[in-house]
Amino acid sequence: MADTLATKRANNDVFLLIGRILASSIFIASGAQKLMGIEGTAGYIESVGLPYPLILAWAAAIFETVAGVLLLVGFLTRSAALALTGFCFFTAFVFHFQPDDPQQMTQLMKNIAMAGGYLAFAAVGAGRFSIDRS
Repeated sequence: MADTLATKRANNDVFLLIGRILASSIFIASGAQKLMGIEGTAGYIESVGLPYPLILAWAAAIFETVAGVLLLVGFLTRSAALALTGFCFFTAFVFHFQPDDPQQMTQLMKNIAMAGGYLAFAAVGAGRFSIDRS
C-alpha cells in the first residue's frame, strides 16, 4: 500500500509538471507575440473601448510573459495561477463576449476552461518538480 501511495504522489508530481508546461505555454507565447507587435495589441484593446491602449498592451504583454514563466518554473505558483484566472475571466468577457459570433463565444469558453485549470494549480500548487516544491 505504501508503494502505491508513493507511486501516486510521484505520478501527480509528473502530471503537475506536464500540466504547468502545457498551461504556461499559451501565455508565454501570447506575451512574446504581443511584445513583438505591441501596436496591433494596442489597436485591439482600443477597438473594445478600453482607455490607454498602449499602456494596457504593454501591461498585458509583460503580465502574460511573466505569469507564464512563473507558472512554468513553479515559483509563486498559487499567486500566479490566481492572477491568470482573473486575467482569463477579464479577457473572456471584455474581448470575447459576442453572443452573435460563435467563434468569439468559443474563445470565451476557452478562456473560462483555462481559468478552471489555473484554479486547480491555485488549489494544489506546483508539485515537487518546481521552485515552490508544493
